[in-house]
Amino acid sequence: MRIQERQLNVAIVTYNSEQYIEALLESLPAAAGQLVLRTVLVDNGSIDATVEVAKRFPVDVIETGVNLGYSGGINVARQRLGPGNLAILNPDLTLERASLEILVAALEGSVGIVAPRVIDEEGTLFTHLRREPTVLNAIGESLFGARFPRRPAALADTIREPASYSVPQTVDWAGAPAWVVSSACDQAVGAWDSETYFLYSEETDYARRARDAGFTVLYEPAATVVHHGGGSGFSDWQLALMSRNRIRYFDRFSRRAASKLAFRVAVVAGHGLRAVSPAHRAAARSIVLGRPVGSRSLPPWAIKNESGASR
Repeated sequence: MRIQERQLNVAIVTYNSEQYIEALLESLPAAAGQLVLRTVLVDNGSIDATVEVAKRFPVDVIETGVNLGYSGGINVARQRLGPGNLAILNPDLTLERASLEILVAALEGSVGIVAPRVIDEEGTLFTHLRREPTVLNAIGESLFGARFPRRPAALADTIREPASYSVPQTVDWAGAPAWVVSSACDQAVGAWDSETYFLYSEETDYARRARDAGFTVLYEPAATVVHHGGGSGFSDWQLALMSRNRIRYFDRFSRRAASKLAFRVAVVAGHGLRAVSPAHRAAARSIVLGRPVGSRSLPPWAIKNESGASR
């Protein structure tokens, strides 16, 4: 393994992550294998002990003092780290042995992004592999959600068949609790779009820009990470923001006004079909009315993004 291939930049963005960050940082050395890590942790204004815990470890801690969002935090880390293969890790992970080494080894040819197998603490698989958003798969997701996992691919934006997660494969994008991005891809695609996506859909956007630049997104099940916070659900404002950013992303890349309207209707209908949940009712109202779910439930640092304004 050449010297440059042994080096891996690691970016971690935290916000009140005291509960998880110690376990992640403790897991890094075994996950690295023969890799030499340079780790930057960007803290987005935590008010708990995240920073104090992180400073016990050999990581470069940057305190922003404000919440820049996930994309904004990644961009700060990129600037500090400079060129090189880049691992982007959620703070609520632990990494299995050699997982980072395996992901870096998969960066061959046109592969620009590699995503690992993701499980929870009980070993349950996360279905995080995704297809590019379309009107048809938005309708399928709204009508069926996670039911009928073997339905036609055109009616599902998520790959849910367990067998698909046992083999490496090229995908449109993957949920990003852990990614490794090649140095060439990182340099070609550039900064993450923090102006448009404070939180949610940033990985969809980044993966599309990577594909447009000639890179592929690879799923590599030989590497496994444990996602501890992935089952915690969504608050009203989070669910609304996720849906509004789905629509914002689709609007950006769709050329037909009719398709944009159909996609928006499909997303709203999905929330309407689940209106027994207050969060889904709030998300539907937010989309229809074109405004945040409400100042009492929306944190001040997210208001500008939720309302569609730049931060």
